[in-house]
Amino acid sequence: MEKTIVIARKWGNSVGITLPKEVVEKEKIKPTDKLIISVTKAKSIEELFGTLKFKKTTEEMRRESKKGWG
Repeated sequence: MEKTIVIARKWGNSVGITLPKEVVEKEKIKPTDKLIISVTKAKSIEELFGTLKFKKTTEEMRRESKKGWG
């Protein structure tokens, strides 16, 4: 079973999703195949992508971004 994150979009009077090419190829999905889809709505951006961890502080990154602009 393949898990992937997709974005629902307006499609006429309905809402539709598209499957990424990688999933279609891996699962060998054809246009007439019947699929069973489990739907879970993401509650936050962190749930989708995880929490970002930086090795540098915000101040260090700010100083580095200004180098060469003086």
